[in-house]
Amino acid sequence: MYQEAADSVIQGLIEPCPHGARPSCVSPAVLTTARQSSLTSSFSDHLVGKDPQAMRTGQRQNKGMRNRLGCLSHKSDSCSDFTAILPDKPNRALKRLSTEEATRWADSFDVLLSHKYGVAAFRAFLKTEFSEENLEFWLACEEFKKTRSTTKLVSKAHRIFEEFVDVQAPREVNIDFQTREETRKNMQEPSLTCFDQAQGKVHSLMEKDSYPRFLRSKMYLDLLTQSQRRLS
Repeated sequence: MYQEAADSVIQGLIEPCPHGARPSCVSPAVLTTARQSSLTSSFSDHLVGKDPQAMRTGQRQNKGMRNRLGCLSHKSDSCSDFTAILPDKPNRALKRLSTEEATRWADSFDVLLSHKYGVAAFRAFLKTEFSEENLEFWLACEEFKKTRSTTKLVSKAHRIFEEFVDVQAPREVNIDFQTREETRKNMQEPSLTCFDQAQGKVHSLMEKDSYPRFLRSKMYLDLLTQSQRRLS
């Protein structure tokens, strides 16, 4: 549900960059030209021995990957072209978003998290910073707390731990060693509160780090501007 809302919100925020134009953004150190070349060339590596149709498909994939990396290689605080990394969706969510609702997201981080379109927009922003796992973990913990079945609770707890908390987990969140080990001990007898400490750490990290940047981002400012235009 959140993913669909994110696609709809962000698709309505900005217009795609003109063909062949370079977004006026500053490249961060986290994504270098070498990494872009490495990733895009990986498509070509799989084309050896393929028929012409497969090669044409690979070329289109290669071009698509370059477009995505071109946008992701820019700082999210200034880059406005998010459509390159999101699938096309009808602009339905934006039409239901009022200026008052979007403005309230700046009141506090918890207000943002309490609004489904706020979560959707924040998730899309975090994707540009390669840190969406923090929000996904926080949301997984919120959903986990609603579990009533003891059997499901145990399996869900281990799934969340293995996906987000364990060392070298696929979507490992940034928490300290002590918190990670305390959470590991909690897996011996999982309860509804077994992730509270880790969830609190991740919440604090997003609130102090990512949330202020989101409020300064062109994406959020464009959202406010467009919602105001609909009222005028």
